[in-house]
Amino acid sequence: MKSHFTFTKEQRNGIFLLILLIILFQCAYFFIDFSSKDIVVNQKALTKFTNEIDSLKQIEIESRKPKIFPFNPNYITDYKGATLGMSNEEIDRLLAFRKQGKWINSTQQFQQVTKVSDSLLKTISPYFKFPEWVTNPSPKSKTNYKYSNTPKTFSQKKDLNKATAKQLQRINGIGEVLSERIVKFRNKFVGGFIADVQLLDVYGLTPEVIERITNEFTVKTPRQIEKINLNTATVEQLVTIQHIDYEVAHNIVEQRILREGYKSLDELLKVKDFPVNKIEIIKLYLSLY
Repeated sequence: MKSHFTFTKEQRNGIFLLILLIILFQCAYFFIDFSSKDIVVNQKALTKFTNEIDSLKQIEIESRKPKIFPFNPNYITDYKGATLGMSNEEIDRLLAFRKQGKWINSTQQFQQVTKVSDSLLKTISPYFKFPEWVTNPSPKSKTNYKYSNTPKTFSQKKDLNKATAKQLQRINGIGEVLSERIVKFRNKFVGGFIADVQLLDVYGLTPEVIERITNEFTVKTPRQIEKINLNTATVEQLVTIQHIDYEVAHNIVEQRILREGYKSLDELLKVKDFPVNKIEIIKLYLSLY
């Protein structure tokens, strides 16, 4: 072992010189800046690259924004109104107006009812889609419509399930588009309508026009259906009914358990998120026994 650690004078001088050089190089590495101070930047290329990055960022931001499709402002819900940027007060004014059976037929009327700001109206109004009979009303016919003050009896009225589009067009306010829409909606069901109240589901029919229709027509040959027992129905059975989705069906079942059964179909009005304005249509499919 001694031979490995015994050095001559020349060897010791060499080792000392090597250590000294290592220390000098280390100091030079830490304390001397070898980087070039003259960095040449192609400003034109850098600007072009920066603009491309900003453009891609903007495209990505736009793609992540929720898309708005054309809609009828008469059917704005709480959720829809919130996504559009409306305040709770503005939404409540609209819903209160609609509960009176009134309809909004123009952008100006929408602002008058809801009192939304000009900036918000400018943003959302391009997506408003009113019924064709509002935006493109047909010229008034010269025919004088005469209505008797005496309501017709059931036997005097025509069967709504057998009425043709031409017959429906004799009603004031029913043109070619609406008459075809009524017939098409009726024919979706094998056997037609169950009751007159289903006219409420036909898009574009106002309460006034529906009243005129039912003065001349009524369902005389209703579609035969098997009613669902509300007090024993499962969620899967309830969702087969128009206007009831899975969330509402679950709420109906939960409320039934809390109440230990429903005593009246009108008790559905107290179910969370229940479509109150469709209660009469939903009742057509339900029974308590």
